[in-house]
Amino acid sequence: MNLDFNKNKDGLIPAIIQDSITKNILMLGYMNQEAVDLTISSKKVHFFSRSKNRIWMKGEVSGNILTLESFKVDCDNDSILIKAIPRGPTCHKGDDTCWGENNEKYFLNKLEEIIEDRISNPKSNSYISNLFDNDIDKIAQKVGEEATELVIASKNSDKKEFIYESADLFFHFLLILQKRGLKFNDVINELRTRHK
Repeated sequence: MNLDFNKNKDGLIPAIIQDSITKNILMLGYMNQEAVDLTISSKKVHFFSRSKNRIWMKGEVSGNILTLESFKVDCDNDSILIKAIPRGPTCHKGDDTCWGENNEKYFLNKLEEIIEDRISNPKSNSYISNLFDNDIDKIAQKVGEEATELVIASKNSDKKEFIYESADLFFHFLLILQKRGLKFNDVINELRTRHK
């Protein structure tokens, strides 16, 4: 990676931040070599603040960090495209993006975040928290049960029942993915690889 920091008189390179899931553009910031190095090593997006004249990590005060997913340099080596996962609003004004646009996540991503929260912050009355107290065998058993129920529902003519059982299986599939430290996007990426 040969970034050309000398093209601009201030030695900074523009960095476009894109939500890796929704593909929406979240913000534009500036980086110097130190910000690039910190971003890559910490997996948290850092910038050089021109107003504060220092390095800062996005979300260092608000907690709305940007977790690095990928880092690409353009064809002229003078700008960067960073794909990241935002934790909360990106704009300092509280908006999802610096252009005031809504960065609505897909429902599936929201559901994965809820599952992750129930695992990280267990609640005694939470089905997910209670299920995760067990080993993977209990979750795998639930996936098997839901798969069997879906097979039975597929042989009936009741579409509503089929959708209901499909949702149950899919939900438990998301649970077993998280138990293995994976996300649904990992499965999608595997399908993309096979499609090529």
